[in-house]
Amino acid sequence: MKFRDVRFGPNAVTLTRGSHGSMYVKSIYPLGSYLPRLTDSLDYWAEKAPDRIFLAQRAGAGNANGWRTLTYAQARAGARNVAQALLHRPVSVDRPVAVLSGNDLEHALIELGAMYAGIPYAPVSTAYSLISTDFGKLRHIFGLLTPGLVYAADAKAFAKALDAVMPKDAELITAETFSKLSGTQATDAVDRAYERVGPDTIAKILFTSGSTGVPKGVINTQQMLASNQQIVRSILAFVEEEPPVLCDWMPWNHTFGGNHDFGFVLSNGGSLYIDEGRPTPALIETTIRNLEDVRPNVFLGVPKAFESLLPFFRDRPGFRQKFFSRLKLFYYAGAGLSQPVWDELQRHAMEECGEQIVMFTGLGSTETGPAGLFPGKDLRRAGDVGLPPPGVELKLVPAGDKLELRLRGPSIMPGYWRQPELTRAVFDEEGYYKIGDALKFVDQDDVSKGFHFDGRLAEDFKLSTGTWVSVGPLRARFLHHCSPYAQDVVIAGHERDDVTALIFPSHDACRDLTPDQTREIFERLLHELAAKGTGSSNRIARAMIMTEPPSIDKHEVTDKGSLNQGAILRNRADLVEELYAAQPPARVIVA
Repeated sequence: MKFRDVRFGPNAVTLTRGSHGSMYVKSIYPLGSYLPRLTDSLDYWAEKAPDRIFLAQRAGAGNANGWRTLTYAQARAGARNVAQALLHRPVSVDRPVAVLSGNDLEHALIELGAMYAGIPYAPVSTAYSLISTDFGKLRHIFGLLTPGLVYAADAKAFAKALDAVMPKDAELITAETFSKLSGTQATDAVDRAYERVGPDTIAKILFTSGSTGVPKGVINTQQMLASNQQIVRSILAFVEEEPPVLCDWMPWNHTFGGNHDFGFVLSNGGSLYIDEGRPTPALIETTIRNLEDVRPNVFLGVPKAFESLLPFFRDRPGFRQKFFSRLKLFYYAGAGLSQPVWDELQRHAMEECGEQIVMFTGLGSTETGPAGLFPGKDLRRAGDVGLPPPGVELKLVPAGDKLELRLRGPSIMPGYWRQPELTRAVFDEEGYYKIGDALKFVDQDDVSKGFHFDGRLAEDFKLSTGTWVSVGPLRARFLHHCSPYAQDVVIAGHERDDVTALIFPSHDACRDLTPDQTREIFERLLHELAAKGTGSSNRIARAMIMTEPPSIDKHEVTDKGSLNQGAILRNRADLVEELYAAQPPARVIVA
């Protein structure tokens, strides 16, 4: 099978065994040297390639080429001006800068300016302000953060949220008043402040999405951000010859969009075009238009973003030709990519350019910055997550019949913001971060073949028979089999006789179907899946289709769309009881 050529860095690992069945895996290659601060990369590229586009954002009809741009030199000058303005204000490590609105050029300058000034910056999910109605998570975040300055691009759109949480002694900056920051001329005070910024300086505070509870503030130091990029570069070595060009919508309040993607471009002298589209019916056309303009060499996104491209590949050959014209790498994260989507992506690549595109992914979290595990260029199936790269040490600890994953290295967080008790709970006695995931060997006798994701330990449960149910693999199998009709599923059955499921149907796939037709489809699919089950732990006996979407205010769904299994099972306990009724109601599908 021919693949488009992409240069990967070398990686090989050693495995040693410790006490009580634990195992340690790490690369035989040392992590290369890296600049101590992320903003050192901005200084470097502003000197080496001052006129290269660093960031771009759609400008509308008023701009000849349709994009507002910041070159590396402009970004550095603008960020230093913002740093000077912040030094004049009562913001500090105790009163950080908070950003409520999404990705834009002003947001980027605030982030970089705060880093030059040595003041922590915290981007907050727009969902907590624009979708939530009770602002519970936003209040929680502001209570932890105590910001001294808040940026919200559109004061009118964020008015209700600001009324609910804005500290009386904090300053509000909007797009209209941004010149209060950018119009301040940088002086040597910025240089003096920047000299005090070191590897351990807090660069940003990223709030976890809350899939297992309320958001926690993850401390991101300069060392975390800088080492993460060297870790990525040690694997994706081709960026040394070809800087990455991204067209990306992933929000900067998430570690993937804000740390990985933004840092990936900045550290390697690339260009990031901010996509105001999304992989949704209302906004996917915007993404397609932007992709046609930009023609990225790396396409990154959550699995839904890849799935959303497929209809346009089928129906618009001109778009498909432009999309693949210089693409080097597919890179998915945030969830597992289904094998049917993977296979169709590669079929289109073969038809268009006579070669497949390397598929890449990894395993990590907000707490790992996000670099954790990476595969090589020979990744062939969904769920494989590869090996620890240079700089990351992996520890495997037996947990029942699974292997719990723990990680250590310079890219791991030092702890949670103002929550020392939570920090102590997630590190073991050797300083390894307990990420909460499980892995299994692809080949028990050959560690070089890497690891396969084996689910979240917190989601697994026992049936009444004492049999463990591994939720992650079962959920993945269900979604694979029920594609494209199932958007997501929650597995139930703790201390019950059988496994059951609450199904959230895909709006796109089911919107033209009647309720009866939707039920018939899921009834058939559930029967087929149950027939393949080999025992009670991997056979879904009953299911129910959810008509009420998950609620962000009830903590059922995170801002990035991940379901909180525990919250859904608690909030919908009456529906779970119906699944286990001796005489189940008509809406329960029985396999």
